[in-house]
Amino acid sequence: MYAQGYFPLGMEQGIGWFDQRAYGTPYRALMPLDERFHIPRSLRRVINSGCFEIRINSDFAGVLEGCATRGWSYKSETWITPEVAWLYLSLHRYGFAHSFETWHKGRLAGGILGVALGAAFIGDSMFYSVPNASKVAMVRLVEHLRQRGFEVFDVQVQNPHLARFGAVEVEPQVFLQHLHRAIAKPVRFTEKVG
Repeated sequence: MYAQGYFPLGMEQGIGWFDQRAYGTPYRALMPLDERFHIPRSLRRVINSGCFEIRINSDFAGVLEGCATRGWSYKSETWITPEVAWLYLSLHRYGFAHSFETWHKGRLAGGILGVALGAAFIGDSMFYSVPNASKVAMVRLVEHLRQRGFEVFDVQVQNPHLARFGAVEVEPQVFLQHLHRAIAKPVRFTEKVG
């Protein structure tokens, strides 16, 4: 379903697959992987301080749990239900779902959860337990995606936080064209599966 532009949301009776219209917007949000990506000045100081270590898939379950319990939720319930968590763990086991993590003083401090299909990365959720940890993860993830040859970073729905980094809204048809072209490219998120 990711390849058709849908993303999962936990529901009372299993998993529902939705697109951006579930959030009341006709547009899809993409994070640019070119010069349009913007790092806020205050965050540059944090990044340059070197206080966060970056890891990939080091604690996938921890990032999944952090995203599931991060405090924001629809109707005070998390969208990452046990069924959705099982889906992510399965996708991770098969090398599709990944966690891009920030660590601080030896502990998981934040991260981004997403799915990689070819040269497309679908960012599903992020969390932090230390201020700026998820923002640093965002910046380092964009750098990683650029280095690996990714073309699409789908952030699904625009919000003020993503807009600060340069996220743009595109028409659904434009999004699907970019997505399908990127999926066809033989790019890997990591060197090895998992």
